Amino acid sequence: MSTKQPPNGLALELRDVRKSFGKTEIIRGANLAVKAGERVALIGPNGAGKSTLFNLISGRMAPTSGQILLNGEAIHGMKPYEVNRRGLARSFQVSNLFPRLSVFENIRCAVLWSMGERYAFWRFLSNLNEVNQRAEQVLDMIRLRRKRDTNVANLTYAEQRALEVGVTIAGGGNVILLDEPTAGMSKSETANFVKMIRDVTEGKTLLTVEHDMGVVFGLADRIAVLVYGEVIAFDTPENVRNNDRVKEAYLGSVLAESQRAEAQAAEAAGA
Repeated sequence: MSTKQPPNGLALELRDVRKSFGKTEIIRGANLAVKAGERVALIGPNGAGKSTLFNLISGRMAPTSGQILLNGEAIHGMKPYEVNRRGLARSFQVSNLFPRLSVFENIRCAVLWSMGERYAFWRFLSNLNEVNQRAEQVLDMIRLRRKRDTNVANLTYAEQRALEVGVTIAGGGNVILLDEPTAGMSKSETANFVKMIRDVTEGKTLLTVEHDMGVVFGLADRIAVLVYGEVIAFDTPENVRNNDRVKEAYLGSVLAESQRAEAQAAEAAGA
């Protein structure tokens, strides 16, 4: 997998990206410029187009018009595996793990995939030292060492979500997309998970879709607010929270949770 560094300091850039299904325009001229090493949360009401935007960035859909650049290179119209090989990795809301394989085997599969044709199928996996070493490293990063040889089907929900993050980062890509990583977790699980995400994405660029404001304000350097297919604000958490347009369009119903969000952020930072 490529880990090419962006020439202009931007790891991910969207330029007037649009996506229509028939006569219905879902993404309406989205613009976004994410700096290398930055953690960005993408928020917005249901139906705002967040999943569609993720699908466009990761190559699952092609934009109707506009440009998507990864590390300065145009990727719009590329297939998902081509985008992945250029340094972008994505997790999904629905699990894509192999339930009958162990934790270690799932990570190793992801490492092998990222290396493409560098390894032939007839070579014994046990002899692929580079692959195994990388898999062991990821295992420690996601804190599942004690579950190394456990089948995925026997993991808790939170452990499966941690493994999904591990599979996503296993290839060494420098831009990571996480789709609602903490959905369905308890408060304590979420706090620990946020700290783990911060650790494993250190030095990488992160774009995450998230509905939990505690996670958003505790994790993101900047927040992008998507409403009706447009990015209406892209700023620091504090500035977004105080943005009148954002309050009117989205945050008005959740501002009462700000104190809870700050408490969760403090808990995650101290975990």
